[in-house]
Amino acid sequence: MNQHILLIGCFDTKGALFAHLRHCILARGEQVIAINTGVMDSTTAFPVEYEASAVAQAANYTLDYLRNRQDRGLAIDVMGRGAAVITKQLVDTGRIKAVIGMGGGGGTFITLLAMQVVPFGIPKLCLTTLAAKDLSRQVGQKDITLMSSVVDIAGLNSIITPLIEQAGAAICAMANVDTTAGQPTSAGRVAISMFGNTTACVAQCTILLQKQGYEVLAFHATGVGGKTMEAFIREGYFDAVLDVTTTELADDLCGGICSAGPERLLAAAHLGIPAVVVPGCLDMVNFGQPDTVPVAYRNRMLYSWAPDVTLMRTNEAENNELGIRLAQKVSQSTGPVTVVLPMNGISQIDAEGGVFYWPAADEALFRAIKNNIAATVNLIESAAHINDTVFSNLLVGCLLALMKQRKPAAETN
Repeated sequence: MNQHILLIGCFDTKGALFAHLRHCILARGEQVIAINTGVMDSTTAFPVEYEASAVAQAANYTLDYLRNRQDRGLAIDVMGRGAAVITKQLVDTGRIKAVIGMGGGGGTFITLLAMQVVPFGIPKLCLTTLAAKDLSRQVGQKDITLMSSVVDIAGLNSIITPLIEQAGAAICAMANVDTTAGQPTSAGRVAISMFGNTTACVAQCTILLQKQGYEVLAFHATGVGGKTMEAFIREGYFDAVLDVTTTELADDLCGGICSAGPERLLAAAHLGIPAVVVPGCLDMVNFGQPDTVPVAYRNRMLYSWAPDVTLMRTNEAENNELGIRLAQKVSQSTGPVTVVLPMNGISQIDAEGGVFYWPAADEALFRAIKNNIAATVNLIESAAHINDTVFSNLLVGCLLALMKQRKPAAETN
């Protein structure tokens, strides 16, 4: 099947610019599919495969309604969602090798929303007036390249024209990179979550899994890291998950800066991917500098991990709730899963003599997990500390057993 570069933009106001971008792409031997997200008109400068009416319809609206409503915010949201629906259809049928768009505020929002449905590895580039702005929410966990337009995208001129040409050349080059060349073969991919407080455990697990031929990809449990890991799991990128560091649940509960949201821990559970889950670092909630700690927490047990990182020790009540949440999420698993409890401490600083050592608080966590976990979940209590070598060996052994357990079922599908 011939693959195309997908062009997304508001052709009603920026037709001349997109015509030039399309020409640059075609001149490099590529084929283009164009989606018009401009609600007021189109362009006659080049053929458009998906006009605005089709985009609006894909989001269950009519173009006439959007025009008559004259609500810019609604129109941007609808056209972004409609473009995402069409983009996903094109990606799912194997017709897209790369995606490019450009625009100001509205055009950037629409383009980035549509790119959210494009899997990792398919190049995505947006030439935007907002490249220097914080677009972390719009970019999310996607491998999107942002390129500054320097000036407004309002007409061809001596600054924007060469940038459009460079963007066209870039997306063509990116689309033709053989990402499989030179990649080492492996027995499979394993996602693992880590924090500074669990580094010793994760490092040892990584070595053990690599010796078994697995590629191990670590995600820093800073909120963004957890969201990214969940997104990659949903896209089918991993064969198994070793979730050593579930600390983001604590930030989600207490309003810390490393929350990965309520969906954390659910991707592997819902997809049935073999998973080993540990309540790693649920003894802590992350804040920034000391003066950023909420007033309600100022009298709590606090520890400066770094000048810009203040950790708050979770108490027994919070650990009880965290245990319930972890157990309920893991209990939704449709595949093989094991929860392993390090009874002698769940973080580097939760060890005898450590600043967060609080056995009663840990016991509240463990008790809540044990009382709320489904009977279908294998639960193991280990007398070790989370960073002990014996604990790492146990985790890897459990994960390898789960993957072996699932293999026959996968091979029959």
